[in-house]
Amino acid sequence: MNHDYVLVAGRANPELAKRIADCLHKPLLSVDILQFKDGEIQVYYNESIRGRDVFIIQPTFSPSDNIIELLIAIDAAKRASARSIIAVVPYFGYARQDRKDKPRTSIGAKLMCNLLTTAGVSRIITMDLHADQIQGFFEVPVDHLFASNVFIPLVKNSGWENISIASPDTGGTKRASTYAKALNCELAIGYKQREKQNEVASLQIIGDVKDKNVILVDDIIDTAGTLCKAAARIKEMGALSVRAMCAHGLFSGDALEKIENSVLDEVLVTDTIPLKRPCAKVKVISVAKLLSEIILSVEDNTSISSHYYV
Repeated sequence: MNHDYVLVAGRANPELAKRIADCLHKPLLSVDILQFKDGEIQVYYNESIRGRDVFIIQPTFSPSDNIIELLIAIDAAKRASARSIIAVVPYFGYARQDRKDKPRTSIGAKLMCNLLTTAGVSRIITMDLHADQIQGFFEVPVDHLFASNVFIPLVKNSGWENISIASPDTGGTKRASTYAKALNCELAIGYKQREKQNEVASLQIIGDVKDKNVILVDDIIDTAGTLCKAAARIKEMGALSVRAMCAHGLFSGDALEKIENSVLDEVLVTDTIPLKRPCAKVKVISVAKLLSEIILSVEDNTSISSHYYV
């Protein structure tokens, strides 16, 4: 190691932080995160971090307290004279607001990047951003990782045959193409039309999925509406089975009930976001080892290019 470093867990996903710490054989730093009756958050480091690299592990899914807690933890580390402050944000909230897609609306992703930079972050480690260009919203280095690092080896070792990769919408074509190329299999694309946010009006599948074991790949499962509709359409077209592999399982509202009642055989998600409740069809794959390897690479100033499928 070039420098002394510490690991800090926020309250959003302490289980993942503990798994990362176990992979690195390093304890989590003792931190008090207090919340006043009115909801204000205060962060206090229980030991000196002067001159040390501080890795703060905190995904920023809803509620908004998670992003506020991360900002305050960064500010506290800066004021405690940390050498550098690296935010490990496995799920980066507001990433779906990456552009002005209609007049008089915000670019929430850019605002979140500005807040983190202003707070004093030195570097960002994140996974499966909804839009790759969000990396350019930062003025600090960004290590952008992908769940394909854990999903593709899993598929290769599964013994599944006649595989076809599918994207539930055109926005995920690049991601699905990466999987299809790595697995040397066919690719199908979903084309959806929305009447309003989180509600799919129609969905068509472009590509041959008949007699295939289809794997839908995406970055986020939110309400699971698109995913379940795509799975149903693929099954109608003669697929043998339909699975899904998604980096971030938000599972808003009745999403888990939709999955339980769908034609999906299995849904694999990572542990970037804690699973709200057990679900027979949902399997969680940990990315702790991957994130721990990137933390070591940051400390050793070594390349992480071997962690990318191209």
